[in-house]
Amino acid sequence: MIGGRVAAKQLRMLVLENVEQWTPADCWMQLYDRWSSVDDIGSLSVIYQMLESETAKGVLYFRQSLLLLRLNCPEAAMRSLQLAREHAASDHERLVYEGWILYDTGHCEEGLQKAEASIAIQRSFEAFFLKAYALADSSLDPSTTATVVSLLEDALRCPSDRLRKGQALNNLGSVYVDCGKLDLAAECYINALKIGHTRAHQGLARVHFLRNNRVGAYDEMTKLIEKARNNASAYEKRSEYCERELTKTDLQMVTKLDPLRVYPYRYRAAVLMDNHKEKEAVAELTRAIAFKADLNLLHLRAAFHEHIGDISSALRDCRAALLVDPNHQEMLELHHRVNSQEP
Repeated sequence: MIGGRVAAKQLRMLVLENVEQWTPADCWMQLYDRWSSVDDIGSLSVIYQMLESETAKGVLYFRQSLLLLRLNCPEAAMRSLQLAREHAASDHERLVYEGWILYDTGHCEEGLQKAEASIAIQRSFEAFFLKAYALADSSLDPSTTATVVSLLEDALRCPSDRLRKGQALNNLGSVYVDCGKLDLAAECYINALKIGHTRAHQGLARVHFLRNNRVGAYDEMTKLIEKARNNASAYEKRSEYCERELTKTDLQMVTKLDPLRVYPYRYRAAVLMDNHKEKEAVAELTRAIAFKADLNLLHLRAAFHEHIGDISSALRDCRAALLVDPNHQEMLELHHRVNSQEP
């Protein structure tokens, strides 16, 4: 901190003297408020304070891991999950956390087994929720959809708080959307909103869109934007439901709120190419590649370079991308095509 001259721990001690200390009840109320206003950083700060006094640390470390995943911090989330396992209050709770660790590391079948072992000891919301997640990812059989729905319904019948029940209702809505049951999906999202799961506005917007009601979808995302503390992603999603000029305005707002989101740059580059502004399109992609040089961006810029006849730049992007993934099929094809054009 301050150029390395003050330890973060010392700064924290100084700041802590000026921070109001909440009771456990205050903390839960603050957590509900921040979770409902889609304030992941604020929610995380409340959980940190709760961890200093609450005895049920397993549940709190688990909630912390969920927030860290939302904030795109998978390694920190995994550490929190491991701490949740260490501080689990019971065997069935520990099995759930072990199941999530396995699930998050790509071992869906093993995660499913942990969920089933936990349910065998005690039927709980988290065990059914984990089993639904793991089953959905471990099986390609369409018939498992009915089982996933049944598991989420079982979870909702178990005791839990509205933070997690809102998430389960939201997930259930998504399952219904995927199998075309839009009325049931809308009901789930509306019930989730009633208990403060604000993110359900996005699911309800999708239902409106699938019903060919773009205005309803746009209005639903506007409600999310008005409620959410951090709403860059909501602006980005709303941009899909409006005309081009409003889309451009929303995506400009996304870049202002969160300059590191890639989609707005890709969209603006595509529009510029459509308008035959090739150099401006390449410049837009270059701005994104400066902070995220992923394969898709490099592939698109290489294609743009090829389109305007800048073969050397196209080759440079192809070679850079193939260093990351030598087997990327589309990039290999583009590289071969561009290479054949080099003088």
